[in-house]
Amino acid sequence: MGASLFNKDFGIDLGTANTLVFVKGKGIVLREPSVVAVNNHTGEITAVGIEAKKMIGKTPESLSIIRPMKDGVIADYDTTSAMMKYYIGKIQRKTWFGKPNVMVCVPSGITMVEERAVIDATKQAGSKHVFPISEPFAAAIGAGLSVWEPQGNMVVDIGGGTTEVAIVSLGGIVTSQSLRIAGDKLDEEIMYYVKKHKGLVIGESTAEDIKMQLGAAKKTDDKESMEIRGRDTVFGLPKTVEITSDEVVDAISDTIQSMIGKIMETLEATPPELSADIMDRGIVLTGGGAMLRYLDELIKEQTKIPVFVSEHPLDCVAIGTGKALDHIEHFKNSPNIARRNILN
Repeated sequence: MGASLFNKDFGIDLGTANTLVFVKGKGIVLREPSVVAVNNHTGEITAVGIEAKKMIGKTPESLSIIRPMKDGVIADYDTTSAMMKYYIGKIQRKTWFGKPNVMVCVPSGITMVEERAVIDATKQAGSKHVFPISEPFAAAIGAGLSVWEPQGNMVVDIGGGTTEVAIVSLGGIVTSQSLRIAGDKLDEEIMYYVKKHKGLVIGESTAEDIKMQLGAAKKTDDKESMEIRGRDTVFGLPKTVEITSDEVVDAISDTIQSMIGKIMETLEATPPELSADIMDRGIVLTGGGAMLRYLDELIKEQTKIPVFVSEHPLDCVAIGTGKALDHIEHFKNSPNIARRNILN
């Protein structure tokens, strides 16, 4: 704990879509897309984060845009390590010298091999000791839930690559489900729908814009539309079409139902005493996906349990990893308690 008094320790939310870093005593000091631009001829990294994201879909043959995280786990080890080294170096230049202890989040359904890759990449990036913490547990801490008490708390963290559902009590995960479908999948479904029904090829950025502006979990009387541009599938020329909010709901409905299915499975595996707590305290939604309109209402309709969106859904996991540093002894002494599914 002594090292953390000098602001040496921090938490990393190493997400599929974004990487956030929380420094003790300072809060979230870095928030960048998990994207890297690489020179194909030299292998050299030319841009990281926001600068690299701006290049998506616009690069010449000499450059590749890499998302080193896929479905919440490392898909490209070397690039992930280089990306983390860049971010850690960026923070250290502003704050301190020396190797920090790092709390880094991992999906609850991660394998031991995948977890080891995250730990090794974090160490290689310049950390002293690395403590993995499961994403839903970190999200629960960041959302302000009483995770250390003998009370059942249910958290659903919908990120870019994974949807994590967990029941948390007494400093650990009682039961959890991890679905490698989340925000990125919604973007893919929108791209597929627009291509199939509108005859238009669009890129990731356009699909994300559609999701942000028109995305909703269910249809309502409040109908909206927007114009989108892309490439005509027949003639290959630029084309503009209109898409409505109802069409976006149709595009993403199957993925939304898969997420709700995981929530149902987790509730079914919950011990009765904790089920009673959850009926009283409700389900808390975190992550970027929690901001999808009417998602909380749809989950409430199907589960008959109150649903709340956390105050800062995008930041909960990062805040949780940072706050977990106050309990670092807990993670040293019981390394598995907050990341393994003890029922399955």
